[in-house]
Amino acid sequence: MKNQKSIPLSVQKSLFRFLPVFFILGIILLDGCKSKKIPKESPAFTVIETAKSYRGTPYKYGGTTRAGMDCSALVFHSYYAVGINLPRRSEDQSKLGLKVNQNDLQPGDLLFFATGKKKNAVTHSGIVTEVAKDDIRFIHASTSLGVTEDFLSSKYWSEAFLFAKRILED
Repeated sequence: MKNQKSIPLSVQKSLFRFLPVFFILGIILLDGCKSKKIPKESPAFTVIETAKSYRGTPYKYGGTTRAGMDCSALVFHSYYAVGINLPRRSEDQSKLGLKVNQNDLQPGDLLFFATGKKKNAVTHSGIVTEVAKDDIRFIHASTSLGVTEDFLSSKYWSEAFLFAKRILED
């Protein structure tokens, strides 16, 4: 057997005294990392769940059905589920609502992007699905993947991002 040294009893007792403090700090740190849940009765919940129900739907420019849809149709259908009739084009959708700072985004807010040759023209849209301390997750209709979720922090989306709008009232 190897010669093992044990921790003196006095040190063990002092460490044990701080165990509740470490436990509480751990809970606080973990709570700060996760995103906030939105209530099921919230219009934002319905908008997001409606959008998520289209996951896997292939992309089709001008498409408005589960057989194929574009980004603005996803936004249109998702908001229609809570009685809000938005325009059909992303550019027109971007003219509605209140502008929101990226640091103040909430689930259900709309994101607008310039994915074309014109760097300031709205050509794409998505719906915020989750706001975490370090990132924003959104759902949209991607030309390559169809309806899917992505992170705003990804290089492509962060460079294409123009602004956000809030349609739903708090």
